[in-house]
Amino acid sequence: MEYRAVFRCIAECEGDLPLDSAVYRCPQCGDLLDVVHDIQALKRRSAAAWMKLFDSRVGTTNWPYGSGVWGKKEWVAPHVRDDNVVSLFEGNTNLMWAQRYGESLGIPDLWIKQCGNSHSGSFKDLGMTVLVSTVKQMITDGSNISAIACASTGDTSASLAAYAAAAGIKAVVILPRGKISTAQLVQPLANGALVLAVDSDFDGCMRLVTELAEREGVYLANSMNSLRLEGQKTVALEIMQQSDWQVPDWVIIPGGNLGNVSALGAGFQMMLDLGLASSRPRICVAQAERANPLYTSYQKQFREFEPVRARTTLASAIQIGNPVSYKKAVRAIREFDGVVEQASEEELANAAGRADLAGLFCCPHTGVALAALEKLSERGEITREHRVVVISTANGLKFSEFKTHYHEGILDGVPTPKYRNTPVDLPENYDQVRDAVLGALS
Repeated sequence: MEYRAVFRCIAECEGDLPLDSAVYRCPQCGDLLDVVHDIQALKRRSAAAWMKLFDSRVGTTNWPYGSGVWGKKEWVAPHVRDDNVVSLFEGNTNLMWAQRYGESLGIPDLWIKQCGNSHSGSFKDLGMTVLVSTVKQMITDGSNISAIACASTGDTSASLAAYAAAAGIKAVVILPRGKISTAQLVQPLANGALVLAVDSDFDGCMRLVTELAEREGVYLANSMNSLRLEGQKTVALEIMQQSDWQVPDWVIIPGGNLGNVSALGAGFQMMLDLGLASSRPRICVAQAERANPLYTSYQKQFREFEPVRARTTLASAIQIGNPVSYKKAVRAIREFDGVVEQASEEELANAAGRADLAGLFCCPHTGVALAALEKLSERGEITREHRVVVISTANGLKFSEFKTHYHEGILDGVPTPKYRNTPVDLPENYDQVRDAVLGALS
């Protein structure tokens, strides 16, 4: 059965555009684009049949369906021919029951979607596989694309570099100099990308890469490219699949450039349209207090939006003052009865530290989402009757400095690390070792 998807303007301008074209905004009004699927064609297969098909593909070696993204190919990128798929077995990340941490908050049914357990260590892989596969197909079909480029606060550049290297396509990444972790910087370098460290913030890097795409013909890989969001929406499908197709009450997600928020909403909405879900979860978008334009707009009921000059935050990947996908995020928040919360540096660091004591190893952006969860719990908006999923966007190992500095007590903006743990230095003396162990256990 043949399925079809196209680009369509979110402002509903007339005309569809093919997915294998280098277009990122509506050529008529300049607004963002959605990927729109032929829902009527997809409805020819029943909800039960889709569930069975998706379940049968998990982890299979039948190319390319073992991937968490390509296992939903018909819903994501039906335009890509199988021999052009560039996959590093992304997705299928674990949905972890955070039992002890949840019980400490009075939320026993708390789950963490570990999107950082992916090839490059973040959820960005889910969208990058779709984008790079499309570009590979465009080049195969004769398009003159010399490179794929992105602006990044770290994770996007790592993902693009890995997938471009796997495809044999040149990658160009523009980063704000000195504002990403060492681990994040080395990833695109190791994969052979051209890395430009610019004296600017993310928003400045985004302006540069957008102009580069417009004037020099490189292909743009940032989330204003709606192909990225198609891959990222599979997070919603995986959450449902791993929950026996039961809808959670709440999903909490960190928000920076805000593409992931709209992707999550699109995934749940598509399942609702095709009968795989019977309701929508509520969505909470969590922002760092130092980079909170969506939160500020939410406080004004979205009547107005003002970009902010994002200040340095521990949650560096969401240190974005002028998010590209603001309109899409607002649409999702309204449709999903959503809320927006923010977290200070101390709140996000201590939330991550508290969760780590129950077995996690959270990146700072997950800490922002956990801090929002704690606030919603304290206000009684989330209760022990609710099933809650928190989206962990990146692997904590990419932010080892955040962890070490927390426990050393030297994190900026965190004067009181409540869950600080330090080693006990001792000589090679049994009595002192015994006393230290027994003293800690008493």
